[in-house]
Amino acid sequence: MTIRAAAFWTVAPGRGELREETLAAADTMVRALASGVSRGTEALVFAGRVPPGQYDAMRAPLMGGTFPFPVKYGYAVVGARADGGRVFVLHPHQDVFVAPSGMCVPVPDAVPTRRAVLAANMETALNICWDAAPLAGERILVIGAGVVGLLTASLLARIPAAQVTVVDVDLSRKALVERLGCVFASPDTAPRDQELIVHASASEAGLRLALDRAAFEGRIVEASWYGDVAPSVPLGEAFHARRLRIVATQVGAVAPAMRGRRTHGERLAMALALLDDPAYDALLEGPTRFQDLPDAMPRILAPGGLCHVITYED
Repeated sequence: MTIRAAAFWTVAPGRGELREETLAAADTMVRALASGVSRGTEALVFAGRVPPGQYDAMRAPLMGGTFPFPVKYGYAVVGARADGGRVFVLHPHQDVFVAPSGMCVPVPDAVPTRRAVLAANMETALNICWDAAPLAGERILVIGAGVVGLLTASLLARIPAAQVTVVDVDLSRKALVERLGCVFASPDTAPRDQELIVHASASEAGLRLALDRAAFEGRIVEASWYGDVAPSVPLGEAFHARRLRIVATQVGAVAPAMRGRRTHGERLAMALALLDDPAYDALLEGPTRFQDLPDAMPRILAPGGLCHVITYED
């Protein structure tokens, strides 16, 4: 028996379409309930701004096609299996699909379907925290109040006696930052002498601010991905005198501190469990119906948004 499915493909810069696919029936077939648009990465893919040298590194686990176009991309789908259980799968936006059973991670009963689409971003935030190795009582600065920055800040705020400040140019993010247990600051009012800084703004200005606000021997964890943009970094100023450290973090590999202790699947399951908090619903936008996605994607990926939810049920 074969089953017809529809998937969202990016076919040219700024243009997507739904394409029909034919699937062979299998025990691991998943019917999508909701998916999330990972704004930063998907915006670069949608615009065709993945550098050729990063084609292999940027492949999503179950993507289709090849960079730059046509490509079926995405990694945040919550669906229902034949047995009725909900699962999270690192799969592109598609209404029905087949995935390896090992990649279908059960969604905890306490986590609503729409909130569960944040799992991939929460997994990134968790890995950032493992790379950052925060200490109790540290002064911590998170630059960039996008979804990954906010999720990371919310986890860092759980460290005992940590003082977590989130910086963003969008002053309307203040209430959301405070809801997650952190202090908000604009770039001009960002505190100095920060012992741990997570940079998640994907901007040169944000990286420069991180270097300027770091304390002596401060640690800067670079969580941004710039695509085909090469930021200029002022390493000739106080960088050496203050003995600063810049550490790269990327979710493709489990952070060294936990490598060999947690698999990718265990890390994703932990991320899903961490979403058992209604405060994270404030990071969701939409929803947009899957069938409307080709027309809506340019608007969804416009700067300044959070995680946009795509729904598949009539």
